[in-house]
Amino acid sequence: MMKTIKLTAKAREDLLSDLLKRSPDSYGEYESIVAEIVSDVRKNKDQAVFAYTKKFDKWDINEENCKVTEQEIEEAFAKTQETFIGVMKRAAANITAFHQKQLHNSWIDTKPDGSILGQKILPVAVSGVYVPGGKAAYPSSLLMNVIPAKVAGVKKIIMTTPAGEDGKVYPETLVAARIAGVDEIYKIGGAQAIAAMAFGTQSIPRVDKITGPGNIFVALAKKACFGYVSIDSIAGPSEILVLADESANPRYVAADLLSQAEHDEMASAILITTSETLAKETIKEIEGFLQELSREEIIRASLEQYGYILLADSMEDAISAANAIASEHLEILTKNPFEVMTKIENAGAIFLGEYSSEPLGDYYAGPNHILPTNGTARFFSPLCVDDFMKKTSIISYSKEALANAHEDIELFAEKEGLTAHANSVRVRFQ
Repeated sequence: MMKTIKLTAKAREDLLSDLLKRSPDSYGEYESIVAEIVSDVRKNKDQAVFAYTKKFDKWDINEENCKVTEQEIEEAFAKTQETFIGVMKRAAANITAFHQKQLHNSWIDTKPDGSILGQKILPVAVSGVYVPGGKAAYPSSLLMNVIPAKVAGVKKIIMTTPAGEDGKVYPETLVAARIAGVDEIYKIGGAQAIAAMAFGTQSIPRVDKITGPGNIFVALAKKACFGYVSIDSIAGPSEILVLADESANPRYVAADLLSQAEHDEMASAILITTSETLAKETIKEIEGFLQELSREEIIRASLEQYGYILLADSMEDAISAANAIASEHLEILTKNPFEVMTKIENAGAIFLGEYSSEPLGDYYAGPNHILPTNGTARFFSPLCVDDFMKKTSIISYSKEALANAHEDIELFAEKEGLTAHANSVRVRFQ
């Protein structure tokens, strides 16, 4: 069960150290395996991708059946509950509306001396999204990865996702892909799927950007391919931090902590509170919920390894600890959550008040749920439209504008020992 400890400087440092053990950077023993797969796919393309798929996913894939057909998508719609299709469409509308507000335009700035500066903003040409299969289907992640790319104006979106031993993909995944606007879907998973999108094969197009969550092999493959292709991030296990005072409802706190602990055994759930009573009541509520939740074994393993209740002397200490942890999801359940929010500097997403539970962000509200983990909210942001855009600088100087600057430029270049740089400007005034 969750460990209840007094919030001290040492406790905070020990906690941060413990949480960092969950980072993909801590799994070096798998890197050589992933490197071999990536190298093989880069060299042998389809042959390698199909061989790994047969080995790991146990179905007879080939160039004829690796791509999802229109008939398969139609069958998926027929198999998916109409009510759920409606829910996904409404969620997609909310996600689209939120991300449309992130769009930026190209710009040009002119000055009287004839100098022109600007920035040209264009979407990447081809984006690739990885959608996990395995234990469960996550159409919500598909929507979150694809819709910002569509809003950005990406012309072609490629998706890879593993199929079952029958060569079929979860119907809900295919439905979500159609709703979001995916152009092509390939039935491959794992590190081989990432490598295929990064380098291209006879069957699978090369992409410019890869996004989407996956297991440790997928995460390490994205790391290995970074530089040949852009990626979103190297995501770690999910995490939630609830910041609460004595006004919080322990039943809500418990439910929200468990909402992330059920992801997997490496997930982290943390409560920081100034109320010892709330801490005790929350533990009781957790035990009650565990009697009725379906993933009890996973939740218990998660809470035993990475579940913490930190008792703080003051809300200022609690906020300081929250900023140091920089959690993926931060819920604020206090008397004045908006006031506390103004003091939060590091968090992937902030949920304010008792009716803004974390799953609201996971599925429906609109902000992206692809968030920085393992403390990287200190310097990373949620997935957004900008992640699918590239910016090009524009520079144009008239003779008059350059005349006013050429001596400065020449001196700068000479101080750096780059005489050809200086000469490139000087010859225009000799």
